[in-house]
Amino acid sequence: QVQLVESGGGLVQPGGSLRLSCAASGFMFKRYVMSWYRQAPGKERELVAVIATVGGSTNYADSVKGRFTISRDIAKNTVHLQMNSVKAEDTAVYYCNAKTLNADYWGQGTQVTVSS
Repeated sequence: QVQLVESGGGLVQPGGSLRLSCAASGFMFKRYVMSWYRQAPGKERELVAVIATVGGSTNYADSVKGRFTISRDIAKNTVHLQMNSVKAEDTAVYYCNAKTLNADYWGQGTQVTVSS
């Protein structure tokens, strides 16, 4: 059974940091491109960060470049999103995604709220 379980969300003050984690199971983790998406109230889901399979190359939305870092731990089947210098506009539900040519899996999401 495929599972993507996000954790680490919560309330954080502007300028603070948060680390999201996504634990994957039920599929060959190292063969999947892993991504973080987010969806704010009233807005469409948007891609935040992506990390490739081989080599671990990364790409980020312009709005988070220099502040967020995506990483993956092959041994633990886990992908992380380190969020630094967060802003109010980072408030959203964050989703983990695993994708390959023939499959596309989503987690249930974790809420991140940036507020003082």
